[in-house]
Amino acid sequence: MYKRIARTAVVVVGLAAIVGGVVVLADEFTRKDQERWEAEFMSVVEEGRALWGSGDLGTNGVACGQCHPNGANTHPETYPKFQQQLGRVIALREMINWCLINPLEGAPLEADDPRMVAIEAYLAYERRGVELAPGKH
Repeated sequence: MYKRIARTAVVVVGLAAIVGGVVVLADEFTRKDQERWEAEFMSVVEEGRALWGSGDLGTNGVACGQCHPNGANTHPETYPKFQQQLGRVIALREMINWCLINPLEGAPLEADDPRMVAIEAYLAYERRGVELAPGKH
């Protein structure tokens, strides 16, 4: 009985969409979707920009932006790559954490920490348009 109701619901929704002239495939998105996604992304970029300029990520008042204004010389487009300070191939977030621990004398951030995501988004945004070059030094 449940399967019959579920099939009927799918057919009714499908017919309503066709009759209403709304045919949206799973891999399509609307202009409204794109605008929302861009706005969401930019809000995270702005959060990253604020963190980058703040001395709150460490314990000594130093901000990332003091050594890297506007994300200069961070080259997120080159990660993953061998990083001499750590002696192995690393992702950008590992280099960010190295800087948080060492120059800023702070604590590392988890990969899924919203602050880490914001910092990575900010750095990627600052380098938009630059060709990806993983492994480049």
